[in-house]
Amino acid sequence: MSERPKLKLELTTFDKTLEILGWTSILAIWVLTIINYTNLPDTTPIHYNGAGQADGFGGKSTILTLPLISTVLFIGLTILNKFPHVFNYPTNITQENALRQYTNATRLIRYLKFIIVIIFGLIAFKTIQNANGEADGLGIWFLPLTLGLIFIPLTFYIIKTIKTKQ
Repeated sequence: MSERPKLKLELTTFDKTLEILGWTSILAIWVLTIINYTNLPDTTPIHYNGAGQADGFGGKSTILTLPLISTVLFIGLTILNKFPHVFNYPTNITQENALRQYTNATRLIRYLKFIIVIIFGLIAFKTIQNANGEADGLGIWFLPLTLGLIFIPLTFYIIKTIKTKQ
């Protein structure tokens, strides 16, 4: 592998908006969890099957793992996004195409980290509802929605990357 160019990318308004939405979502999932924590019963759902039904239960403190994991993933991806030259690309990176490829890749990571927080936030919200008897499971829609939110943009990005080789 040849040495890839190291570029400083300027964020567009869209990129900045995604970052702000991501950080706001991190704050929201923490606020949601902390505000509802004291009202949770001692046993809460901790796992859901593919149909969205709770199939594992544990102590109420496990609800804190949702904002914790989403925060760690968000921060980790934010740090990684500063080094697009280390990403895996389906095409060769050259000086001529580096800016376009890095921009596409970092935008994808920015989108995915926002979606990850949204997904964890929905799980936290539905878990709180389930624990309080206000809902039954995540819903049959949850798994297809999650897969769509992740894989449709990922597929779009890969196609776009291959089309913009030059």
